Amino acid sequence: MSETADAPTTLVDLSVPVFTGMPVYPGDPEVSITGALRTAEDGVNVLRLHLGSQTGTHIDAPYHVDDTWPTLEGLPLDRFTGPAVVADLRGLAPRTAVTPDHLAAALPRLGPGVVLLLCTGWSAHWETDHYLAHPWLTPQAAQAVVDTGVRTVAVDALSVDRTPDPADPPADFSLAAHRILCGAGAVIAENLTNLPPLLTAQSAGRPIEVSLFPLRLTAADGAPTRAVARIS
Repeated sequence: MSETADAPTTLVDLSVPVFTGMPVYPGDPEVSITGALRTAEDGVNVLRLHLGSQTGTHIDAPYHVDDTWPTLEGLPLDRFTGPAVVADLRGLAPRTAVTPDHLAAALPRLGPGVVLLLCTGWSAHWETDHYLAHPWLTPQAAQAVVDTGVRTVAVDALSVDRTPDPADPPADFSLAAHRILCGAGAVIAENLTNLPPLLTAQSAGRPIEVSLFPLRLTAADGAPTRAVARIS
């Protein structure tokens, strides 16, 4: 966090750490970080990274769910930053389907250029099996968000869609919320953390701006991001 004497500002890191063996979406590449060069032998320290584009706190481009939709490089930079509105979804039961009614307090405050942050509180379950049992957006909720003009949505959970239980049949797998959001040209940020302090700031009337800039990968479906909120 940082602040100046003239204009107090707080910076909040909304990103999970990236490390070997960290949680990933079921079926995604596992993460491995090893030393490639060492100062003792090579004069410098350099890491070798093995990870997927959807590792940790990351951005989904529309291309993530449709080959004909824009990749990261086809999106304007303003898609990854803007004033934020935080929807308080804490206290929901595991695997709750989030409806427009759950977003009723946030929807009137949304509009073009706004970043919608979905605070489910599920980041508290990071690195546990329960992390997969997060609340998820129904198609109706995703459409309600799109209808406000919002094109940037972020969540402190593994996905905006339901993550299937390992015991579920394949037919239960759906990316309906992804397809509605991305089909409108929106980007999705997942695996955020530290959203409760933003709810506190929002309740106090403090403006919040979020930056979600991803790595500049070519022709990418998504990329890890260092998500940061600036509370004025």
